[in-house]
Amino acid sequence: MDRHVPFEALHNFRDLGGYRVGDGGRRIRAGALYRSDSLGKLAAGTADWDRFLALGVGTVIDLRYPWEIAGRGRVPEHPSFAYHNLSIEHRPYDQPSLGAEVDPGPFLAERFMEVAEDGVKEIRRALELVAGAAETRTPLVFHCASGKDRTGQLAALVLGLLGADAATITEDFSLTELAAPALLAEWRARNEGRSPAWPAYGRAPESVMRLFLGALAERHGSVGGYVRQALGMDAEDLAATLRDHLLEPVPTDRPPLAYRRAVPDDAASLVRLRDTAALWQLARGIRQWLPGEKDAEHFRHRMREGEVWFALSGGRPAGAWELWWDDPAAWGPRPPDAGYIHRLMTVPHTAPPGTGRRMLAEAEARIAAVGRTFARLDCLADNPRLRGYYEAAGYRVVGEQPGKQDGAGGSPYAVTLLEKRLTG
Repeated sequence: MDRHVPFEALHNFRDLGGYRVGDGGRRIRAGALYRSDSLGKLAAGTADWDRFLALGVGTVIDLRYPWEIAGRGRVPEHPSFAYHNLSIEHRPYDQPSLGAEVDPGPFLAERFMEVAEDGVKEIRRALELVAGAAETRTPLVFHCASGKDRTGQLAALVLGLLGADAATITEDFSLTELAAPALLAEWRARNEGRSPAWPAYGRAPESVMRLFLGALAERHGSVGGYVRQALGMDAEDLAATLRDHLLEPVPTDRPPLAYRRAVPDDAASLVRLRDTAALWQLARGIRQWLPGEKDAEHFRHRMREGEVWFALSGGRPAGAWELWWDDPAAWGPRPPDAGYIHRLMTVPHTAPPGTGRRMLAEAEARIAAVGRTFARLDCLADNPRLRGYYEAAGYRVVGEQPGKQDGAGGSPYAVTLLEKRLTG
């Protein structure tokens, strides 16, 4: 599931549905809560407008300053929804003009704490509206300008009350990274092609939300403590209302996985899947991948030189992997006795349980079908969690490669080499 809902004018409109909460037995309902960049970019009579109305939104919360709305417009009026302007930020600052030396993590986390202290009246009302929409099972969307900071802060509070853990809240914040190039291009278009002075403009590194959640916990104990102490609300009652009306059981009857070979037109989707998986990892302290490391040409090249496969659940992508027929960078010169599995990735939160293991089995079957004896793969030498996953799937460590270099100009890094005998 790609959380970004496609619009022409909006770049960061996302569904909060699908996140698992608590012990993992329940998840947020899809189509109930949305977060977005400015809905002032919508225009009546357009395909975007029709797409927005089709979502059945009954409440729009605009978190921007009134002067932002005066300058950039608001969502067009329509009888199907109520509009509320709740400016939760009280101390404006100019992100594009910040200096390159400003670290976005601590800087934005401090701004978020200011908002948490200043905007208690508006945040309280926003949470009341979210609860009211939940009780009537009417979809709600909240937004600011880019859908990152003010929107991310309200999303963090709602997700925390619903029982999402800190890693999931952090991941949700960082998904703006997928929209950052489009948000930056939009800013440049408004500013005669100039670039912002701050290199971090439009970015959403996981450190921002991690530091904010840490500061909130230090001051109030938890999201619920903040809601109770700073907002003066009954946090337990509010959380119960949200959970009763916005959560659903995780389905247990999943359709069996199907597989299809990727084609060049799939390259952009594969980039997005990989970057989404990278953000999931980073939010959990795993630095196996970084967003933006692989572009569409990488995947097209792998299709020409080997194979790339999708796993599908109910016709939608649940994961993907690459299959190579040699890998000299990691394994050196070898006889043609193996297939090399790379970039095994699942769709976070929505892939059926066990998807990764089943994709491994499918890749192994493909290797065996062409008469090769071994399945081989590698993982970063400092990622014991992933190494353990592969060992549990029947792979054994056969060596280390201290200086693997992935692509021209890349920096060498150490990997653990693992292999599995498929026949004999």
